[in-house]
Amino acid sequence: MRRLAETPELLDGPLEPDLLAGNLRDLARVNRWLGGASLSLRALRMFATPHEALRVLDVGTGDADLPKQLFRRAAYSSTHLELTAIDIRTEIVELARRNVGRHPITVKLSSPDRIDEPDSSFEVVHASLVLHHLDPREAVASLREMARVATRAVIVNDLERGRVWWLGAWLLTRVATGNRYTRNDAPLSVRRAYHSHEVERLATHAGLKKVAQFWARPGYRYALVFSKQDQAGG
Repeated sequence: MRRLAETPELLDGPLEPDLLAGNLRDLARVNRWLGGASLSLRALRMFATPHEALRVLDVGTGDADLPKQLFRRAAYSSTHLELTAIDIRTEIVELARRNVGRHPITVKLSSPDRIDEPDSSFEVVHASLVLHHLDPREAVASLREMARVATRAVIVNDLERGRVWWLGAWLLTRVATGNRYTRNDAPLSVRRAYHSHEVERLATHAGLKKVAQFWARPGYRYALVFSKQDQAGG
């Protein structure tokens, strides 16, 4: 399936508050029930230690549902995460701040082209369902920024492009939701997604080297773990 790069998603344009909130609730259900959160946690556990907090930055956090799920699930396995979540749109950041509630998660508004954090300020930088919104040049720049901020790893959790996964997304959204954003963007996201090997190539251009890969079950989604090439011996 050819990557459909030229068609923007509705979430990339002007946003209607009620539709946005509904779409983000739909996305939270996908992360919870179809393995998105579990996939990221499997990758993060590579770097967790029993008695120290792992400092994690979540880029493009949406309403911060994934950091919330990661915090809860990590606690069950005695994994301590210190989570900061960022997004580039004010209306989304406002929703995220309300959504995290009493959870110890810091939510910040960030610049579109640069992560507003110092070099090497987090151990792991994580991005879920972000990269497919970007063209290759933007994706490399984004990965390079994540590498700048990370000391140990960059984790990319995203969709695998394919006809089966596109059909699954189309059918699921027709059955499970009436939200216009979700119905349009979920199948389109699969068409816009990068294959895992394509992300690996982009990451190489950003100075990163793959050290691990995890798949959801079924394999509609992957988590790629990268380190800086000098750290990985590349």
